[in-house]
Amino acid sequence: MPIFDAHCDVLMKMFINPEISFNDSHILHVTKRALIEANGKVQCFAIYIPESVPSNRRFTAALSMVDIFYEKILAEPEMKLVRSKADINALKEGEIGALLTLEGCDCIGQDILKLKTLLRLGVTSVGLTWNYANFVADGVLEKRGAGLSSFGEEVIALLNEQSVWCDVSHLSEAAFWDTIQRAAYPISSHSNVYHLCAHPRNLKDDQIRALLQKQAVIGVTFVPQFLTSQISATIADVLRHIDYIASLGGERQIGLGSDFDGIDETVIGLSTYRQYNDLCNELVKRYSADFVKGLLFTNFANHYPR
Repeated sequence: MPIFDAHCDVLMKMFINPEISFNDSHILHVTKRALIEANGKVQCFAIYIPESVPSNRRFTAALSMVDIFYEKILAEPEMKLVRSKADINALKEGEIGALLTLEGCDCIGQDILKLKTLLRLGVTSVGLTWNYANFVADGVLEKRGAGLSSFGEEVIALLNEQSVWCDVSHLSEAAFWDTIQRAAYPISSHSNVYHLCAHPRNLKDDQIRALLQKQAVIGVTFVPQFLTSQISATIADVLRHIDYIASLGGERQIGLGSDFDGIDETVIGLSTYRQYNDLCNELVKRYSADFVKGLLFTNFANHYPR
């Protein structure tokens, strides 16, 4: 079955190390070869600016990652730019869609023109924060725990106008609820269930229900610390989080957002994109073919707002 993965950090790794080849580098969890072997069909590539980059250079860093996306990811003949549902539907056998996202609005400062520029360059999903505060909102690890700023409301209005996903992963709880009230196209690209693993990056039951009511898709992620409090995580832990969201009524609103290349530790049996095949084998043993198809691909693809 085809796979739609809502989050990876390949661009960050290639920004830090320009010698990395997307084709089949052993340094990357996600490569073109791995996507082909595991039947990857749409991969989201996040623009995430490392905290080590000074604030006055973050927009330039974001533009550098956009350049990497076009010059090194889309340079591969199998990779095709996705900016609409029509682009997804037009993908031919052997072609893989590449969708550009922004993880955290730190790089735009207080300048809406910078966000408009990134949208014009192909970004169609925007996470408002990473873990800490910026001019848009507070992140989940910011002690203040504030919600959206006035500028943040302006950002969401732009995303609504442009039919762009508004990603709530990484938001503080107050910012989450402010965003749910305003965002026309919310998603959670890579978050798990707080009830099963009490990590601050995970979603509480009322947050999950609110996302489901807004027709949002929740991407279960492979970050071990978001899956279990045990020393290591397994595929069984991934399945537990899928089961739980489904039990709250999310059968058609669950997807996957691996966070590959943004993590140092991996799930046992899911250490690279190639091992999506092993996850798929476990899924088909447990769920109906229709449920698995939705989880792996159609839930995110059908909810793409353009």
